[in-house]
Amino acid sequence: MHLKALVAGTALLALAAPAAAQRDFSEVEITAEELAPGIAVLYGAGGNIGVSHGKDGTVLIDDQFAPLTQKIEAAIADLGATPVRFVVNTHWHGDHTGGNENLGEKGALIFAHDNVRTRLAEGREGERPIAPAPEAALPVVTYEQGVSFHLNGERVDVMFVGGGHTDGDSVVHWTKSNVVHMGDLYFKIPGYPYIDTGSGGNVIHAMNSLDAVIRMIDDETKVIPGHGPMSNKAELVAYRAMMGDAVSRVRALRDAGSSVEEAVAAKPLAGFNRGEGFIGPDQFVTAIYTSLDQAE
Repeated sequence: MHLKALVAGTALLALAAPAAAQRDFSEVEITAEELAPGIAVLYGAGGNIGVSHGKDGTVLIDDQFAPLTQKIEAAIADLGATPVRFVVNTHWHGDHTGGNENLGEKGALIFAHDNVRTRLAEGREGERPIAPAPEAALPVVTYEQGVSFHLNGERVDVMFVGGGHTDGDSVVHWTKSNVVHMGDLYFKIPGYPYIDTGSGGNVIHAMNSLDAVIRMIDDETKVIPGHGPMSNKAELVAYRAMMGDAVSRVRALRDAGSSVEEAVAAKPLAGFNRGEGFIGPDQFVTAIYTSLDQAE
């Protein structure tokens, strides 16, 4: 499990760099963990993939990077599942949507929040530009609040509960089997939460989204984080509490008149013991400060 978390964290570095397209994925292994009959999580390089399969077809939650599509399809076949019929993108980042084009060209129907399609279609300019996605990679079905799948003896609710990591985060809930996929609203890896303020992320929205999920699950719920090994409600509650503590500390500095640079220099997260990861304490403090500015 620790190795999986390390791989996931490394993949996040690729997420932030368009150079991921030139990365060598030949040694990446896709491994599966079955969570319930017809439900599994796939680990590889990039965001954790949820799989729902059965007589009505296969639903994929996120699809990592394009060079991994064949390996992902092989792992799905090893589960006894049919080829992918539907894809749900939890958000627009490339380590969760990189396989869209390959799967879309094979006939998979892609679902995502409205803002995911918009961001994929427009791409991004600036220091680390991202080219607009090709037509085959774009979600075909989009929604503002959510959509439900009724298949394989299960109701699968795909919900936008307010975003926070970006402005298009979806949470996926298997209501019968009591499994939830958090996307990148929840990281179970070293380091701090990634609030992509450049993609409409906001830490206040993220906390509200976590609160909404925490209210709908119970102590038996199996929680799939965006990155890292499987989790549960207690760990998700602890993650949310950590975020709230961090926000309170940064808010106090900001309300006392500290600039963002002064807030970072004050090291308000010293003692959190989150380890070294993709997002360090200074980046998280900056994201919190920016989020508070945006919230006004």
